[in-house]
Amino acid sequence: MLEIISDYWVYFLIGQYPNGPLGGLVLTLLLASCGLVLALPLGIVLGLARVSPWRWLRWPVTGFVFVVRGLPLLMVIFWAYFFLPSVTGVKTDQFTTMLIALVVFDAAYLAEIVRAGIQGLPRGQMETARALGLDYGRAMRLVVLPQALRSMLPSLVNQFVSTIKETSLGYIIGLAEVSFIATQINTQVFTKPAQIYLILGLTYFILCFGLSRFAYWLERRLARRGMSVANPASAPKVSA
Repeated sequence: MLEIISDYWVYFLIGQYPNGPLGGLVLTLLLASCGLVLALPLGIVLGLARVSPWRWLRWPVTGFVFVVRGLPLLMVIFWAYFFLPSVTGVKTDQFTTMLIALVVFDAAYLAEIVRAGIQGLPRGQMETARALGLDYGRAMRLVVLPQALRSMLPSLVNQFVSTIKETSLGYIIGLAEVSFIATQINTQVFTKPAQIYLILGLTYFILCFGLSRFAYWLERRLARRGMSVANPASAPKVSA
């Protein structure tokens, strides 16, 4: 195993770059990061629409979220790679295709996280904000959503863990992410598939376990901060 790491660690990390396209572990992290960064604002917008008091907005978004969540990510990737170019006439590369699929798929799941975070707050938060003269939009933006986002942080980190594992499906459209690179290495070293895929498995485990522990640490930290806020002596004073 050490011999494989010594011979192929650069290829495993960055693929053929700088003599070719970027790939490997760096591409996996880049794809997961871009996917979550782009999916987060879209998920927040969809989540706000899910709890909207207006049916004309809430029902279509609810239908979209249910349809996407009812489909496997593999199907979304096939649609983005084969169906969209046939309709739009625009052929996208593997990275863009995978990014579009991740953004659409993760946004639907993030919308449900946002919806649950908002509905998990006491109803008095919105009622108090409206009683102070704020309209629905400002009450949601200034009072409800900041509190909901803080409580959602551990779930958002968990979604990032899922996104990292989902990037491995880019293999089916030839995206040179870390799973694809591991397979390429295996075709060059025929006699050690167990060692190669063990390295691949350990790589995913280290990434996902590290982020899971970060989510756990973040959850405990937010819980401690929540206890301190609940203390009347440390609660901020509200001027009339």
